[in-house]
Amino acid sequence: MMRPALTPEARENQLVSLAVDLAEKQLREGIASSQVITHYLKLGSTKERIEKEILEKQKELIEAKTQNLKSIENSEKLYADALKAFRGYSGHGDEADDA
Repeated sequence: MMRPALTPEARENQLVSLAVDLAEKQLREGIASSQVITHYLKLGSTKERIEKEILEKQKELIEAKTQNLKSIENSEKLYADALKAFRGYSGHGDEADDA
């Protein structure tokens, strides 16, 4: 017996696991429906593997772009802080900073 899931995602993972286990049992016993057989045949196809790899690469690209944007924002803040500090050192600080 499985422990109750604590999150909806964990529950979904449990249900998927149970469904896969049942499909495996049906395939081993020779009683799987044509839909189950077709589903697993598609999973094993070259096209399906390539499409899955493309999706994984797209995910990695999005994550890299997000990280790059965060890095740019951080660099801009550091640059602005450095300029403010240099102005302060030279005695030309912003009036708003002096208040």
